[in-house]
Amino acid sequence: MNRWKLAACGLTIALSTISLGADLLAAETGADATDQQATPLGTHVSDFTLDNCYGKSVSLADFDSDPIIAIVYLGTECPLAKLYGPRLSDIQSRYADRGVQVIGINSNTQDSLTELAAYARRYGVDFPVLKDPGNRVADAMGAQRTPEVFLLDRDRIVRYHGRIDDQYGVGYSREREAKPELTLAIDALLAGKPVPVAATKVVGCHIGRVKQIEPTGEVTYAKHIAKIFNDRCVSCHRDGEIAPFNLGQYDDVIGWEDTILEVIDDNRMPPWSADPQHGKFSNDARLTAEERDLIGRWVDNGMPRGDDADLPPAPVFADGWQMDQPEEVIAMNDQSFSVPAEGIVDYQHFVVDPKWDEDKYIVQAEARPQRRGVVHHILVYVIPPGSDHRDLRQVLAGYAPGSPPLDLQDGVALKIAAGSKLLFEMHYTPNGTAQDDRSYVGVRFTEKSKVRKHLEGRIAVNTKFKIPPGDDNHTVTADYVSRQDEQLLSLSPHMHLRGKSFRYDVEFPDGRRDTILNVPHYDFNWQLKYVLEKPLTLPRGTKVVCTAVFDNSEENLTNPDPSQTVRWGDQSFEEMMIGFMDTVPVAEVR
Repeated sequence: MNRWKLAACGLTIALSTISLGADLLAAETGADATDQQATPLGTHVSDFTLDNCYGKSVSLADFDSDPIIAIVYLGTECPLAKLYGPRLSDIQSRYADRGVQVIGINSNTQDSLTELAAYARRYGVDFPVLKDPGNRVADAMGAQRTPEVFLLDRDRIVRYHGRIDDQYGVGYSREREAKPELTLAIDALLAGKPVPVAATKVVGCHIGRVKQIEPTGEVTYAKHIAKIFNDRCVSCHRDGEIAPFNLGQYDDVIGWEDTILEVIDDNRMPPWSADPQHGKFSNDARLTAEERDLIGRWVDNGMPRGDDADLPPAPVFADGWQMDQPEEVIAMNDQSFSVPAEGIVDYQHFVVDPKWDEDKYIVQAEARPQRRGVVHHILVYVIPPGSDHRDLRQVLAGYAPGSPPLDLQDGVALKIAAGSKLLFEMHYTPNGTAQDDRSYVGVRFTEKSKVRKHLEGRIAVNTKFKIPPGDDNHTVTADYVSRQDEQLLSLSPHMHLRGKSFRYDVEFPDGRRDTILNVPHYDFNWQLKYVLEKPLTLPRGTKVVCTAVFDNSEENLTNPDPSQTVRWGDQSFEEMMIGFMDTVPVAEVR
């Protein structure tokens, strides 16, 4: 487990190196421990000593000459801690000559000293980052998450507690300028004034505490839990993918159990937004009730490892391609795109001419990011010959974490006309480290004589809407009418940051009406395709009605500017309303 990781760093940290006075977090008001943890404001933090990742002991008293101390709890793999590492270094740099000192503390049992040193180097951390073995200091201060700030005045009284700013949250990034809550508190203390907002909501990952429960019970990692994680999580939660931490081994999981339970309880993971009351989908990612129960029981029982002989085979992932070896690989651009360490990156669009001088019939296609850690999704559209604009109905390939490639069977192919160009739409999500990306798409072809049916992209789209300022429930509709008998294969709702919900209803020629997909809580972070378990036949004249609801209010935390009327546009601060669909005709190609 993680104690072996500590030994591998070549450094020994004894708990005796932590000097904790009985009043490490002694409240001035005399409140009990429970109250102190709930509201640390006004409490006193006594001296403590911890080792940094290089084995040097550092005490709070070492900074007695600094009038203000910002203690920030950090985790090496927490997405928000990664994003805020550079921002904390900037705060330290800007305020150092005014007597402000930032101190990072890592209390995660899953983070080794080597990983802590790598975090400091990777994110340009130029302030002390200390290791808190056994989470003793975190327990005394009542710290719960990473990143979490305790701002201390000259008397080491907590005068501000909460987040660094409101730029990032769990699953969202604000596109408007952040409210710098920590630096506003620092400025107030330096000016000898009360902190204007002394407490803000802490968001982030749970601190991976050492558990006091002796592992017991029949539910073990090897026999029950590993298979669930392999099937549901590891495709994204592994090295090089966009998910923030690994779940492929027992030692990787320990320390993340509280965060895992939270995201499962909140239905944030695995990502799946469809209402189970409507439609059945072959790629349904939800955990079953039994899987949820097993994970909960396993954590409650102390997370026993079990016998390694019971471990399932490790999943095998494609090295380079999930599809067969491509016949042609097309890069998104001649040069790489530079993704910054933090902030919001608008959608990037790159047009490529593959120089196809004859019609192409594609049976396999796969979009691949070069830097998976920062590429959230890719859509590769076709620009028809003679046009300057993409055809929204014709998507060659798409990528999102865990998504499969296009793989057409039984004589079905995607026809692309000679002279067409490709448009790469790239959605980047900075992860704390600046990176260069040059993503690409691979394709395989078939002969025209072997094609029985063409895959057709269909859309229900509305480009004429106007979402009023402050409107939290603005409805926009669009429809598609089938002009032939065809089979519906998949559905992909698409909106931007103000998207709230999306529904597909089918009105059949005989008067029947059915809801085939309802997404009550649309999440722009997950561009999901919902593949029907069985193709749905749409007789000629069938209408597919899409209903989208937008939230342009202040309550929408991702809303770039609730004071603006919002119209159609490519960028995420604008909006779209598209119901994508894949179909094949019932009749074969003549």
